[in-house]
Amino acid sequence: MSNPSSAPQESEEKTSEPITPPTSNEAQASYVKLAMRNMVRKRGTSVKHFVLTTISLLAVLITLSYLTR
Repeated sequence: MSNPSSAPQESEEKTSEPITPPTSNEAQASYVKLAMRNMVRKRGTSVKHFVLTTISLLAVLITLSYLTR
């Protein structure tokens, strides 16, 4: 009789553990969705920042390569 009573306790413990990680994944997914939605709304700003970042990075790399030749 002790075996059937211990089996439900084990299954309850096992089912309670996997419930916690999906909630953190759902929070991350909603953050990603929000970020993607903002990028789609502000296309011009995103493209402008990307171009400025690329140009700045290239300028830094070219300057470093010139200084360390």
